[in-house]
Amino acid sequence: MELHFGQAIFLVIAAGIAGALNALAGGGSFISFPALLFIRIPAVLANATNTVALWPGLAASAVAYLKRLNVPARVLVPLLLTSVGGGWAGALLLLKTPQHTFLRIVPWLLLSGTLLFAFGGSIRALAGKRAVVHDWRDTSWPAIIVSSIAEFLVSVYGGYFGAGIGFVTLAMLAMLGMRDIHAMGAIRTLLAVAINAAAVVTFVVAGAVLWPQCAVMVAGSLAGGWFGAHYAQRADPRKVRVVVICIGLAMSAYFFATVR
Repeated sequence: MELHFGQAIFLVIAAGIAGALNALAGGGSFISFPALLFIRIPAVLANATNTVALWPGLAASAVAYLKRLNVPARVLVPLLLTSVGGGWAGALLLLKTPQHTFLRIVPWLLLSGTLLFAFGGSIRALAGKRAVVHDWRDTSWPAIIVSSIAEFLVSVYGGYFGAGIGFVTLAMLAMLGMRDIHAMGAIRTLLAVAINAAAVVTFVVAGAVLWPQCAVMVAGSLAGGWFGAHYAQRADPRKVRVVVICIGLAMSAYFFATVR
């Protein structure tokens, strides 16, 4: 599909904003995915291209978080395996969904992602209050199995669409007994990389990625991610969250009004 110069500039800017939002508070897909739809990219191809375009920035964040990762293999490996399996299953489900059907689902996906983003902190806090485990070494196998099943379901959604999954993952980790928000962020980011890596490979092999659009978005998201990370400490995270939620609600309303 041909990419015009004006469209390229538009996608670079959208991906740059998305990368900055992901570095600051998350929710970048609320900008980059609708941007692809606005230039009339078919919905399934837009979602696949968006996933591939934003993955390098996510992977870079995971590398930066590795020093915070201190989880025993018996907990981390099942979560990673279920993340890859769920991401692959979700990506296949997306590819099997007809374009017009997925476009009709888009408003609901955007709205659900926005609500997860908005109320994810409350979900995590509620889960944290119920948690009784305070050390990874105390995590029982039944808890690991239940968390892996939950992670698989989250990963299917992540491979299919993905907005808002970070907060569900944080809630799951709180239920496992984690309290260190930085360590939780490290695992959450690593699991998101695993989910999207499976989806990226699936989309690439299936030929569902529009590479000209993807290339300019990768450049924009990396630049935006660097800018966002550089200024993250100066920004008020509460204000950024409000902006992301407003964008998500606006995008949801727009597509509810326009999709027939």
